Amino acid sequence: MILQIKNLKKKYKDFLAVDNLNLNIEEGEIYGLLGPNGAGKSTTINTIIGLNKIDAGQILVFGKDLKTNETEIKKNIGVVPQDIAVFEDLSAYENVQFFGRLSGLRGALLKERIKEALDFTELWDRRKDKPGQYSGGMQRRLNIACAIVHHPKLIIMDEPTVGIDPQSRNHILESVKRLNEMGSTIIYTSHYMEEIEVLCSKITIIDHGKEIATGTKEQLKELISHEERVQLEVSYIDDNLISAIKSVQGVKKCQVTNNVIEISSEKNSGNISAITAKIAEFKSKLVSINVEKPTLEGVFLTLTGRKLRD
Repeated sequence: MILQIKNLKKKYKDFLAVDNLNLNIEEGEIYGLLGPNGAGKSTTINTIIGLNKIDAGQILVFGKDLKTNETEIKKNIGVVPQDIAVFEDLSAYENVQFFGRLSGLRGALLKERIKEALDFTELWDRRKDKPGQYSGGMQRRLNIACAIVHHPKLIIMDEPTVGIDPQSRNHILESVKRLNEMGSTIIYTSHYMEEIEVLCSKITIIDHGKEIATGTKEQLKELISHEERVQLEVSYIDDNLISAIKSVQGVKKCQVTNNVIEISSEKNSGNISAITAKIAEFKSKLVSINVEKPTLEGVFLTLTGRKLRD
């Protein structure tokens, strides 16, 4: 286990930002933290990296207690913060060099790692430029170079694609996958549900500082998957056809709009072939079929009552 959070609590005066939170993150995972604004994601991250002192609970990183091993643990963590955190008066090379030295790198190894990090983020050719000469996406990539120069075992990425162009965003998503393949465990937060869908092997949804649900994408979707929905466009509809479809085992509801029939069936009813057979029996032709699947967005909305960007 690379990270264990046990019964974590953090208050700001009378506001309980994190409320008895438990997380278990295995080595090698890309672990998604999902939650609307104010849910406690950033507070949780800040406690892991030692910026916030906890009020109750325990944080174990690499099997060691953060309270008593903070300096050693920090050397093996890389952080890509939500806000761009680089020095405007230093070049890209000097920025990565600074963060490398903070992590204890020196001499030839430091130079080697700086080139490696800037090559990885495709910034080596612009290494002499200062961040002000970079686009927003390039500044985000420089943030990542600074976070990975020391080969951290655990990388925390807090909204790393906010406010950047699609090309830079895709570059960062591919970088996250490559870093994971190279051996880093990654904690990833985002307001973009599709990023979580593409990247994360496991997800925790938090709201009001509490864990709402944890699991793989498939496990979370199962939480709201009480029925199956299918839309069928047909060449001809009459009342007899609708009655016949309603008689098929498992069908719960049948709605008609123009030439489209929307059917809700019991979960795992497996009745699509029986429904299409009825359509053929009544001399109607199937024009198209669309099977609706539960989405992560739907899970989030159901469990929190809010959209992710609320």
